[in-house]
Amino acid sequence: MKHSKIPLSQTVVTLCKTHNIKHIVISPGSRNAPLTIGFTHDIFFKCYSIVDERCAAFFALGIAQQLQEPVAVVCTSGSALLNYFPAVSEAYYSNIPLVVLSADRPKHLIDIGDGQTIKQKNVYGEHVLYNANLKLDLKEDKNKDEVEELPIFKSIENKLERFLGLQQDIQSSNESKIHEALTTSKLESGPVHINVPFDEPLYEMVDELSISPKLFKIQNRAEQVDDIQIKNLVDIWQSSKRKMILVGVLQPNSIEEQWLQLIADDDSVLVFTETTSNLHHPDFFPGIDKIIAPLNEVDFKILQPEILLTFGGLVVSKKIKAFLRAYKPKHHWHIDLFKANDTFFCLEKHIKVAPNTFFSKFLPQIDSIESNYKPEWLSIREKRRKLHNSYLATIPFSDFTVFNSVIKSLPNESQLQVGNSSAIRYTQLFQLPNTISVFCNRGTSGIDGSTSTAIGAAVVSKKQTIFITGDLSFFYDSNALWNNHIPNNFRIIVINNKGGGIFRILPGHKNSDNFNTYFETKHQLTAKQLCNMYKLDYIKSDSETTLQSELETFYNASHQPKLLEIFTPSIINDKVLLDYFEYLK
Repeated sequence: MKHSKIPLSQTVVTLCKTHNIKHIVISPGSRNAPLTIGFTHDIFFKCYSIVDERCAAFFALGIAQQLQEPVAVVCTSGSALLNYFPAVSEAYYSNIPLVVLSADRPKHLIDIGDGQTIKQKNVYGEHVLYNANLKLDLKEDKNKDEVEELPIFKSIENKLERFLGLQQDIQSSNESKIHEALTTSKLESGPVHINVPFDEPLYEMVDELSISPKLFKIQNRAEQVDDIQIKNLVDIWQSSKRKMILVGVLQPNSIEEQWLQLIADDDSVLVFTETTSNLHHPDFFPGIDKIIAPLNEVDFKILQPEILLTFGGLVVSKKIKAFLRAYKPKHHWHIDLFKANDTFFCLEKHIKVAPNTFFSKFLPQIDSIESNYKPEWLSIREKRRKLHNSYLATIPFSDFTVFNSVIKSLPNESQLQVGNSSAIRYTQLFQLPNTISVFCNRGTSGIDGSTSTAIGAAVVSKKQTIFITGDLSFFYDSNALWNNHIPNNFRIIVINNKGGGIFRILPGHKNSDNFNTYFETKHQLTAKQLCNMYKLDYIKSDSETTLQSELETFYNASHQPKLLEIFTPSIINDKVLLDYFEYLK
């Protein structure tokens, strides 16, 4: 087996292996050559080559999203690691373990006019859980004619830093920082940054390691359950006849069925779930906006909970946020091992345990309470569903009807990745079968890496992955297709309404040149040429008839991935959606 000759590179690669980080996404470069050599010459690692760093980071995010374990991205120095930033921030707010390994130049070569150099130390600021700024290896003495010519003050600074590094033991310091970073990413489930300086030569290889990192014991986070706190919460819970549970982003099958059933058995509890919650029960309330949108002030007061219990990640529905901010509960408790957002400006308690741990201590102490709260809203839910179906029978071909047809066509046991903006909001309006798992980048809710994330997820998922996206999001991230790792059963559905149609739904002046250019961003682009370039089967639809016909075979086995581009009329989509909420009233 070949290794980089540089001890620091050997240390990083060896400790990644020790921490069982198998998936490594590498973007080409020179300064990161020592790391590339180390990872690609060891069969323990599964390495992926992705040229565009922004796409590479979101691709890695998709892998980590599925595996729930750290995935590393490796880049060269300079602006390369800045392109990771969108995915780093998404990982931070979505609690996804991502390890950034950025190669850097020696300190004395920063800010002297050399290319591909920026101030890389702590570049991600507070959007990572840990910054490990490693020290440059001490170099063997060179021949006199090989010594770099440095200004006197740089030479003095360099010698002083190396002397101090000797006193602190550079190798031990680097090992400790790498271990801390990798442990933090895994146990706290988030992004970390390891900045790795290398001096030339970069490409030399050896057959044997020159380092032997000491073993670090990884301590798992112990969950502390406060029995007194649980008892106090039980007392408050039992005294209320109106409790609401709101669930954000969750991994599929992450909550035990026995707890879901106990919650569902209580008529004093409403459980609102989002598409990304991946929670299903006949008595739960998916399609939140269908319930909330038609309500008036009297209805809001009836719905207003005394206790709000939340868990999971960020919430998509703006309507439930607006409701709970205006009609605040007396108590808001959030269950999460890591953090709690005061989304509704009334957070009272952050219960720092995993939801299953909390429910195992809390629910056995709860008795069901007689209440009309859930039965009354279940009745309203059924009326809304009937109105939803009758409205669909009255409207023309549009984004709304397309989402209805696509969601009904999804294969059982498939994985659905959804783009941001209008795509996820439309998806929220429809009921999905409980065999389908749903994912969306809701940490920062950006459109910038949805396709790359979906492809990364598809690479490691055992399920067929279908990705639904809008046209702007798709074209924005079109470099996502520039890799050799896309599974043949991967499916992309692009809903092309020739612009950012969601902006037509928002308040403001429409149908003007200013609006079309700077808000909706009208265009005439199509995905056909991209599919031809990247070797995807391209299919087109522009009517309900052709859509139904194409969907019949779209998910079948194929020799290469497929893309279905559905063209919808841009002018009527906003009216169809706004009229929908009026119709529900």
